[in-house]
Amino acid sequence: MQTATPEIPDLYRWLAPAIGPIDDADAARVSGPRSWWGGPLDVEGLALGSVRTALTAAQLAFGRTERFHTDSASVAAAFASLDHLRVAGRAPEGFAPMSGYFQARDGWVRLHANYPHHARALSDALGVSTKEELTATIASLPADEIAERVTVAGGLAVTLRAPQDWRAGPQGRYVDTQPWIRFDLTDVLGPALESGRRLAGVRILDLTRVIAGPVATRFLALLGADVLRVDPPAIPELIDQYIDSGFGKRSATADFADRVQCEKLTALLRHADAVIMGYRPGTLAEFGLDPVALRERFPGLLVVTLDAWGDQGPWGGRRGFDSLVQCATGIGRLYGRTDSDGGWRPGALPVQALDHASGYGVAAATLALLARRSTAGAGSAHLCLARTAHLLLDLPATRREGRELPVPRAEAESVFGRLSFAAPPAFSGGDRIGYSAPPGPYGADALEWQTSS
Repeated sequence: MQTATPEIPDLYRWLAPAIGPIDDADAARVSGPRSWWGGPLDVEGLALGSVRTALTAAQLAFGRTERFHTDSASVAAAFASLDHLRVAGRAPEGFAPMSGYFQARDGWVRLHANYPHHARALSDALGVSTKEELTATIASLPADEIAERVTVAGGLAVTLRAPQDWRAGPQGRYVDTQPWIRFDLTDVLGPALESGRRLAGVRILDLTRVIAGPVATRFLALLGADVLRVDPPAIPELIDQYIDSGFGKRSATADFADRVQCEKLTALLRHADAVIMGYRPGTLAEFGLDPVALRERFPGLLVVTLDAWGDQGPWGGRRGFDSLVQCATGIGRLYGRTDSDGGWRPGALPVQALDHASGYGVAAATLALLARRSTAGAGSAHLCLARTAHLLLDLPATRREGRELPVPRAEAESVFGRLSFAAPPAFSGGDRIGYSAPPGPYGADALEWQTSS
């Protein structure tokens, strides 16, 4: 007996607080297969639903002057964009040796040490310098002790839980109180989007890192926004991640603690339409760049924030990445498998879907705020990876077989060499929308907005 094909989740309903209920007829179209990755969770539904939400928000923001659509192959490729990237024929570097799952004395822990400063914190916390030493040390200690020691030292580690244990704990209970997109709206009016110009002339300050935030701003740049990404010079972004998410954007660096450069950031914010922030909650407060301070200083500025565990709650100030959220929320247990030697180990989603889906959610929230600001006022929005994990865990799911989908690709010359990459998952009419430019040199742009054309 054949089971019915599940509907694509209507994630665009989370935009209703900002722009009102959305009729199904106003939602962007999606074509192609409904499943391809397989596995116990409906990762495809999360992927298709989040991209459709961003495209639907764009349609409404642009006054329904365009109809956008996407297809399964493009969404699948976009959610694995780093895997598909080739830089002068070279594949991106994978996880660092001391990142991944490690078996503790009484369970499993997941570590993240891709960034040098996190690797140093991990090494210092456990007194190790090689993967072999790390493996042996972790095997001799309780999982909770490892996670605590590494976290206190400024590193990243969480213990593997079952989904029900996570949801029953204080962190999971807090996350469940939050909507997927939390809006805080004001009546401060702003300029309307110019009809027929998409996001041309819209200025977005990108204070995000890694994957989710940069995916959001890459999508907004795809629609024509002037996106300026600003990174701290002391902690550079991993270059492959920068290239993958840098299409259509400009890149600058600024030391937030430097008075002159902080004043330049303030000038940028004074003339920005939106700021998207992906730093750990509280990190930028000492520089006056926390969301509350920004909303007070710039009432018309749209502020959209993203973090791992929520901006409040028991883990509100904790560092986190997609891989760690998968582990802590129980997704890693659901995707566990038995090795050839008969031993069991945790697994992971086929792609970093929490990052990508959250990124498209951030883009959708930004577009929804842009859509309302000229008639109803400005506001802010917040998303977190853990809430996206809950969204995925709550989707109806049946185990499905995987299938291969074609990978729509594009190519461009860049300062890094010839780039081959996943084509953007957005179409208008019969044409795919393309990026305006390849990524430029990291940190090479000035701390200023482009002159309006």
